[in-house]
Amino acid sequence: MRYNFLIAATHSGAGKTTVSLGLMAALKKRGLTVQPFKCGPDFIDTGLHGLVCGKSSHNLDLYMCGRDYVTDLFNRKVQSADISIVEGVMGLFDGGESSSAALAKALDIPIILIIDAKSMAQSAGAVLYGFLNYDKDVNIAGVIINNIGSPRHQKMVEEGLVGLSSIPILGFLPKNPDIVIPNRHLGLYTAYDNPIDDILLSRLIEHIEGNIDIDRLVGAYCICPMGQVLHAPTLPIIKIAVAMDKAFCFYYEENLQLLRNNGAEIVLFSPINDSVLPEGIDAVYLGGGYPELYGEQLSSNHTMINSIKGFAESGGVIYAECGGFVYLTQGIYDVDGGFSPLAGIFPVKARMKKGRAYLGYREVVLKRDTIIGKKGDILRGHEFHYSEIEAMPKEIERVYNISEGFMIKNCLGSYVHIHFGSNLNIAQRFVSY
Repeated sequence: MRYNFLIAATHSGAGKTTVSLGLMAALKKRGLTVQPFKCGPDFIDTGLHGLVCGKSSHNLDLYMCGRDYVTDLFNRKVQSADISIVEGVMGLFDGGESSSAALAKALDIPIILIIDAKSMAQSAGAVLYGFLNYDKDVNIAGVIINNIGSPRHQKMVEEGLVGLSSIPILGFLPKNPDIVIPNRHLGLYTAYDNPIDDILLSRLIEHIEGNIDIDRLVGAYCICPMGQVLHAPTLPIIKIAVAMDKAFCFYYEENLQLLRNNGAEIVLFSPINDSVLPEGIDAVYLGGGYPELYGEQLSSNHTMINSIKGFAESGGVIYAECGGFVYLTQGIYDVDGGFSPLAGIFPVKARMKKGRAYLGYREVVLKRDTIIGKKGDILRGHEFHYSEIEAMPKEIERVYNISEGFMIKNCLGSYVHIHFGSNLNIAQRFVSY
């Protein structure tokens, strides 16, 4: 029997990631195969899920990909797991059509709600009552109370929950300063930084097992219905070199899978450590990440820069997004004004800002045929970055209806992380271009 549920919270910062990772690790410790998912466009959480579960985590985003694609993806991936955990996004109802609540309803799975009890006591009952009654179609099947300060604090919280006994209270998590996942400007550290070492993982498992009734949690939920499985076509194989290291690790796992489904062989390489692009490749995919943190290492790898630049100048197909796009500029200034020269394919420089430059969903309409679609195709994606580029010279072609999306020869760069599931023509076009 397979069990599936979504971990949601009353607001951002309430402990979704910590609880999700802890439950994943504790269940894996019991010998279960755990399939992780993330509601929304976040890359970092999915990487941490994979680190803990040993299985790739997948983004489930109703806005970017639509209900049919998301439900099919979910139903395909749960087939190979004993239990599936979806980590929610922000507060349960935040985000409208992209909210955790909307996703749980689309997938028909129950919700475990985290209530952050910091700076409250009996009011936790009022908070839970409000969430239970805000949308009666949302199945809140259990509650975890986080940030309990003391036994007395827990008793006061429990007093506030009297009268709501129909909802199982699965555990009370005390504050624990020894369980802190490091973070930086774009959020938590990535899986490539290995922020969850064996000591932290052991503490996290102990914290979850000691304070949450895991048997009750797992035993309360039933199997998710089987879904239709889409089979990949048999196509000629091409090689796509995908940048993957500490500087470039933000990819939707489904993007890579859709490329494989359309006949691509994915070959990983490191712009930091490798000297040249892999041999015999037909295209390059430069994803997002933290190039600004590794500017000196990227800049000093002249042979790799020359290899990528030569590939682009010879008409090679390159798709670059966000950090990958920055890598293809003339270079990047850090917040202190230090400059790291980079590939120089696009004739502009990038600059890190002290505050966030952009955060939000994007809908793109292609103005002409490109390496990822044809004129008029609608693509959806997400932006989250702290850098910005100088004004792009007018002679550089704009191929998106929005201000970004620049193309030189067969090289397309943009800050937008396009989800290939938003339009199934993307992967097919990329592979066949």
